[in-house]
Amino acid sequence: MSTRDTRRQFEEIVGKLAAEDPSLARPVRMIPKKVLLTVLAVVGAVVWAGLSVLMVVWGAVGVAITCVTVAAAVGWGVFRHRRLSSNN
Repeated sequence: MSTRDTRRQFEEIVGKLAAEDPSLARPVRMIPKKVLLTVLAVVGAVVWAGLSVLMVVWGAVGVAITCVTVAAAVGWGVFRHRRLSSNN
């Protein structure tokens, strides 16, 4: 059985189930974007405060850890932005 046949059968089964029970066809609720951004902002603020304390307590080592952390966060953000913009 080929992948196309299997996919077609799967779609038929899902269609029948959705016709029998329309609640199955509803999309799964994700975390609202506003809540996600709020949580991300709070976590970012706590991490930033922790890194600031780390720089004071550990001196040069704390500064190095902060620089690596910020560089990693910026790199992740750039990577994610490029990946999302390439999908559009």
